[in-house]
Amino acid sequence: MEYGNPVLEKSFRFGVRIVKYYSIRIKNDYQIKDILRQLLRSGTSIGANIAESQEAVSKKDFINKLSIALKEAKETDYWLKILKEASLLEEKEFNSLV
Repeated sequence: MEYGNPVLEKSFRFGVRIVKYYSIRIKNDYQIKDILRQLLRSGTSIGANIAESQEAVSKKDFINKLSIALKEAKETDYWLKILKEASLLEEKEFNSLV
């Protein structure tokens, strides 16, 4: 999907990678389902908030949506690092997601 906005396009592609990763892992690693769901939620929320910012009604609204996207990105990074440090995410997978 092309948006004409590189940040929006990258966040969309990242969200798709997170969804694919989730759909594969949830089948095999049900014991970590809560972490995977948090990762799915935060990882897809980044692009959603960036997309919403494009229709902001004010500068304050625009900044708020991008601030939320940044917080979601930091949370996503946290969950990915947890999975990596717990040896539940290989280095190669980690690098392909970040």
